Amino acid sequence: MFQPSHFTAVLLFALFASVVFGITMRETPQKMFRYGLYCFVLFVGSTIVLSWVMFLIAR
Repeated sequence: MFQPSHFTAVLLFALFASVVFGITMRETPQKMFRYGLYCFVLFVGSTIVLSWVMFLIAR
């Protein structure tokens, strides 16, 4: 059975959400890809930043 870690689950969510956002929010394939990539980077980047913030608060 597949039991992903928290970070793997976040990456999977970011991937699937970014694909949906890219397809539904832009018109051309090039713009879809760029916007999907932009959303993916924002999802993962915000996850990393917020995890550091929570680590520093809990410390």
